[in-house]
Amino acid sequence: MNLFKNAVEKIQKRFSAQKALILMYHRIVKVDFDPWCLCVTPENFAQQLEVLTKYAHPISLKQFVQAHQDGNIPERAVVVTFDDGYADNLYHAKPILESYGIPATIFITTGYIGGEREFWWDELERLLLHPTKLPEKLSLSIDGKIHQWDVGQAANYSQEDYLRDSKFEPWKAKPNSRLFFFYCVWDKMRSLSDKEQFRILQDIQSWSNSEQSSSPSYRPLSSEELIALGAGNLIEIGAHTVTHPCLAEHSEPIQLNEIQESKIFLEKLLNYPIKSFSYPFGNRSAQTVELAQSLGFDSACSTVEDSAWEKSDRFQLPRFAVKNWNGEQFAKQLSRWFYA
Repeated sequence: MNLFKNAVEKIQKRFSAQKALILMYHRIVKVDFDPWCLCVTPENFAQQLEVLTKYAHPISLKQFVQAHQDGNIPERAVVVTFDDGYADNLYHAKPILESYGIPATIFITTGYIGGEREFWWDELERLLLHPTKLPEKLSLSIDGKIHQWDVGQAANYSQEDYLRDSKFEPWKAKPNSRLFFFYCVWDKMRSLSDKEQFRILQDIQSWSNSEQSSSPSYRPLSSEELIALGAGNLIEIGAHTVTHPCLAEHSEPIQLNEIQESKIFLEKLLNYPIKSFSYPFGNRSAQTVELAQSLGFDSACSTVEDSAWEKSDRFQLPRFAVKNWNGEQFAKQLSRWFYA
């Protein structure tokens, strides 16, 4: 019966004019290697916004939530969102958004704001995915257990290897490649606490004999930059937890603290209510969703790739991840999403 109901709803949604696309971005910057496909170049971002002005109806997340509640979602509505809180959101994304008059919601991981650290996944990438020679074996203590990796031939990592790996997504990496090794370590770290992640990064730094450093182009926003990002009426700031954990992998008190403290931090800094939230990695349980609802948000975004319509749960809104497409490629993708 549920399968039949789901099939009917899918057909209804496909032909409904009452639906919207919520787009998920992370960074607007040009980089050499982007393993997680988080980056769109400023040139391509401008072309994508040009497409939105011509073929869609860009609205803010706040406007979408109100329209959803009223049962009056505009035809071809599109919402722009960003996750994490990279500094390039202020210096590259905001000026382009302003030039097209397109609103956006930017979800902030507050524990990194104003700090010296890169996001942990970027630090791991710097340690393991730059052309260098590494020891042939890595041994890490994780959750009281010893995990070992044989780096093997991938210990020697040339510029040619680096360029080759840049064409693959980590989860599709070839076994025994440096990218595969990176993905295996990342996968073990993803659900840990931030303290454990930081300890492991220190261990990897010592093991790899790397210098303590960070890349300015990868840094999160400072407090002053976050205030500047949220200034004006175009950018809405939302919460994205304190440390970017896989929420459902942690206890209820930890989940509550992560969600609540990020909201409190932002409200104190920006001096206005924070009404939107997004789940890091899209990871959540029914308990996580209930916590988000209980803390006074109006909506929460997931990473499920689907259009949002009248029957969508406001606290599990789907989003489409945008890649580094030029205007023509983006227009074709937008059309596919609208008619899926």
